[in-house]
Amino acid sequence: MGEKARGNLIIIGGAEDKKGESKILKYVVNLIGGPEGRLLILTTASEVQGEVGTEYREVFGKLGVNNIDVLDINSRDEANMDENCDRIRNASGIFFTGGDQLRITSILGGTKANEALKEAYLNGVVIIGTSAGASVMSSTMIVDGNSNDPARKCTTKMAPGLGLLEEAIIDQHFEQRGRIGRLLCGVAENPYMLGIGIDEDTAIRVYPDAHFEVLGSNAVTVLDGRSIKSSNVSELKPDEILSITDVTLHVLANGYGFNMQDREVLRLH
Repeated sequence: MGEKARGNLIIIGGAEDKKGESKILKYVVNLIGGPEGRLLILTTASEVQGEVGTEYREVFGKLGVNNIDVLDINSRDEANMDENCDRIRNASGIFFTGGDQLRITSILGGTKANEALKEAYLNGVVIIGTSAGASVMSSTMIVDGNSNDPARKCTTKMAPGLGLLEEAIIDQHFEQRGRIGRLLCGVAENPYMLGIGIDEDTAIRVYPDAHFEVLGSNAVTVLDGRSIKSSNVSELKPDEILSITDVTLHVLANGYGFNMQDREVLRLH
């Protein structure tokens, strides 16, 4: 997995603090180079791109970023424009806003902009995503599933993501929307993948050596399916309650991290 997480990612569970201490967004600003960092805000996930772009431009401007570019890619034609690809390559940080993660993959997938994004990531550009922009970071993403509901088979819908983080499934707004059931279904179907559920105003920073650090005010839930002894996920009767045994669960707050390669919790400070 160390070969599969070569850039720097900050994956935010949504509803990050924008008006108070803004700890996560300040961390982002530091990581992209401070006031002189070149931040690109990519609004593809949203159907109200102008509104979302304006909001984040103001937020990051108040945090001291001088060079902010908002890129509204709304179609596959726009995603294949060389000018837009150049804007992606010239950034030191690329921020995916929230919205609908399927808009990101269906518009960017297989385009020149997608290739430029991967190139930027492998060159060390910081890629940041919040909410839908968080889910899309992994190779396989959750696009739909029941919140605040028991784990039921065949209710979690998944699709290919951008593939910047492999062998993991990200879910966001995790505790606040009661999403453990749907993440358990995802891990039961793909036991080799880590399930990572990120609460609101909480983030993980993924380092190139495939460990992550927890940031923010709430928690990150990690589901490790390698230890599963049995589940009924492949049996008939869709919508039946999921049965699963010996899944490993960790809940990690700020000050903790996780080695995704060795599957070990880290106490950082």
